[in-house]
Amino acid sequence: MIEIGLCGWGDHSELYREAGSAKNKLPVYAQWFRVVEVDSTFYAIQSPQTLEKWAAETPDDFRFVIKAYQGMTGHARGGKGFHPYESEQAMFQAFLDAIEPIRQAGKLMAVLFQYPPWFNCTRQNVNTLRTAKALMGDVPVALEFRHQSWFSAEMREKTIAFTKREGWFHTVCDEPQAGDGSIPIVESATDELTLVRLHGRNTDGWVSAGQPNWRDVRYLYRYNEAELAEWAERLKRLEQQTGKVCILFNNNSGGDAADNALQLMAMLHQLPPRGSFRLAPPKETAEQLELFD
Repeated sequence: MIEIGLCGWGDHSELYREAGSAKNKLPVYAQWFRVVEVDSTFYAIQSPQTLEKWAAETPDDFRFVIKAYQGMTGHARGGKGFHPYESEQAMFQAFLDAIEPIRQAGKLMAVLFQYPPWFNCTRQNVNTLRTAKALMGDVPVALEFRHQSWFSAEMREKTIAFTKREGWFHTVCDEPQAGDGSIPIVESATDELTLVRLHGRNTDGWVSAGQPNWRDVRYLYRYNEAELAEWAERLKRLEQQTGKVCILFNNNSGGDAADNALQLMAMLHQLPPRGSFRLAPPKETAEQLELFD
């Protein structure tokens, strides 16, 4: 099975052109896709009440990939323990408490641990991964690296074997090849679930972190038809090796993610949950037409 979704539901204006849809974005999003990645949990651990609301607003077959809080993945370079919690254990427990409503609703696909570009392949960092996995208990977790050392020629197969052995889901990434702080496409699968995240191929934007407009350009990329067709074939190969493939488009900077995801859906002969790719005309237009009937 191949599930297609987007990273976040707030930035995709093309999905919300119908009357009233901009005020109810998550329920409307769920008419187009059956899975979404939650990014807000990376910046702050949300309240359980917020996640309970998200669970209530989505259909029974809807699923969430929830991004791990940045303190759990070492993105804040303030040294060990740099987070507003009294201990690492307390931080992980706060996160687990927050996502519990999604778990109880049966809507959690996985928690995504995306490690930073400076998290390289060392024994210390391998131990960090083991600690994180232990603290997450039986919660399904996916692993994404950003440092090439994990997939160097001598380490690639060892990293893949470690991921499977330790109970992580593998994440296949498509991103600009811009030095050590990016990884190649590693077409491998884990038995139950394999994540695929498409970040675009904007090399200049990828290395713009720290610039005033870096958030606007980092994921500014539109996949063309040939690139999507290549991914469609890759997804079919992965589908033969895993229970489910979940592909998430993260090329949000220019509003391209939703269009690319729907384009890929059509290539794979899938329909959105709403049963059609067509948008209904805005309510105002329909009312104006009725005046002349």
